[in-house]
Amino acid sequence: MTLSGWVFMISVGFNAAASVRVSNELGARHPKSAAFSVVVVTSCSFILSVIAAVIVLALRNLISYAFTGGEVVAAAVSDLCPLLAISLILNGIQPVLSGVAVGCGWQTFVAYVNVGCYYIVGVPLGALLGFHFKLGAKGIWSGMLGGTVMQTIILIWITARTDWNKEVESALYRLKKWDDKKESILEE
Repeated sequence: MTLSGWVFMISVGFNAAASVRVSNELGARHPKSAAFSVVVVTSCSFILSVIAAVIVLALRNLISYAFTGGEVVAAAVSDLCPLLAISLILNGIQPVLSGVAVGCGWQTFVAYVNVGCYYIVGVPLGALLGFHFKLGAKGIWSGMLGGTVMQTIILIWITARTDWNKEVESALYRLKKWDDKKESILEE
């Protein structure tokens, strides 16, 4: 989980970058630049997470010895490394797409997707697999991955279907709506 946290922090940085870049491009009336920014930041994060996942899989029999000397724990970690690799890849995409959604002003939608996928899909599925089907940690983790997969698919689908010209208009509407000044700097 330590490795997952380290890689996840990279994705959180890309999340912030995506949010700021997309919102700035939409506010500047550059829909093609916003769309290009989404592709670039998602690709960069995805590539880094795939590299980390490949390293984890390649070192799956050795990686646990950085944290423990126990053979039983090392065998369990080795057995769980494929789930860690999948988690790394999903956590390389999902936060970035959440950042894109925030940059577009879709915070409420993303909140519903996150809560729904986590609490309605991930937690119950994890409990079912882990306890009812007696898969233990693998089952709980697999269930949570199911929620993350669903969340990632929804965010990819929404982002891919985005009309960036319409998003520019929405951003300009929000800027005008919340502008305190009579004359806006953005209209120059």
